[in-house]
Amino acid sequence: MKTIRAAVMPAPNLPIELRDVPWPDLAPGAAMLRTLYSEVCGTDVHLHHGKLSGVPYPIIPGHVSIGHLAEIRGTVRDIDGAPFREGDLVTFLDVHETCGACRECLVTKQSTRCPHRKVYGITYGLNDGPLGGWADHIWMKPGVKLLRIPEGVDPLSFIAGGCGLVTSVHAAERAELRLGMSVAVLGAGPVGQAAAALAALSGAHPVIMIGAPAPRLDFALTMGATHVLPLEMPHAERVEQVHALTAGRGVDVVIEAAGDPRAVGEALDLVRDGGRVVVAGQYTDGGDTPYNPHRQINRKHVEIRGCWGCDYSHVHRALQVLAHQGAKLPWANAVTATYSLERAAEGLAAVESRAVVKAVVEPNGKQTTVSR
Repeated sequence: MKTIRAAVMPAPNLPIELRDVPWPDLAPGAAMLRTLYSEVCGTDVHLHHGKLSGVPYPIIPGHVSIGHLAEIRGTVRDIDGAPFREGDLVTFLDVHETCGACRECLVTKQSTRCPHRKVYGITYGLNDGPLGGWADHIWMKPGVKLLRIPEGVDPLSFIAGGCGLVTSVHAAERAELRLGMSVAVLGAGPVGQAAAALAALSGAHPVIMIGAPAPRLDFALTMGATHVLPLEMPHAERVEQVHALTAGRGVDVVIEAAGDPRAVGEALDLVRDGGRVVVAGQYTDGGDTPYNPHRQINRKHVEIRGCWGCDYSHVHRALQVLAHQGAKLPWANAVTATYSLERAAEGLAAVESRAVVKAVVEPNGKQTTVSR
């Protein structure tokens, strides 16, 4: 029987296992993707610690991936009507089965809140099939939205941006970034790195990154940040520094990408009167955090916007950024290590410890870790 080799997360806090998974029966409109790269992101760390509710363990992690179409049943077309061919280099929207019929899809126009949505590598379990990127092939179910990788876009640059880039496209949209705005980004992980890059490409100045560890801050300076401030610096001093860089006003926009609830309070201290805070990093419940609604929000007339998930447009725009502006920044250099399926657990540990900027699983590649 034809099988797929996959790295499986059997349950929270248990070791990653290698398993052979049955090759699915392909209905018309379905395809198989031979995985080139799949990212290891902070979500996978949360999954491993059981911090997301409703996850149907065991699962194959990996919700953002890129690869070549290996098999196609029937005709599958892109948004312009052109058919995909076997061998095409593609990625896909990891969110699937949004219904298009509920209040969120039709009235509030926020498909990321559709109650029927499913997500590859997160809310599809192993019993649903090979629906995660930490596998040598991924099942593209009928209706999954495939996107061609534009000519000239390096696959490693795409996966280096990965979930962080797509999320940051949504965050930049929510922030309404404009030429000449001042921006602070809280968090130096992949979302923060991409947010700094998009702010710089949008014409923002200064672009101030606050985070840790030091190598990530150094990388942020190559990705568009004009100034970096370490977490070792006391909070009051960080606030003072940001105000000094903005003529005492504070920044126009703060994008929170840290994941620590305390960062939201800091964002409210950094933003100017009448400015905007976009909360993009609170993907799991990290607990409560104190703030003063009079002093930090109402008196400052601050606007606060949440940012949850992504839709097709954000993946599409991320690819356009890489196609037309990707050469301006060293996206691929974020990938500090790639891991075979056999060593996926090492990649997960490296992300958790922040030993890397970005870790990538290469299911059909070499069976050794490759430092970059």
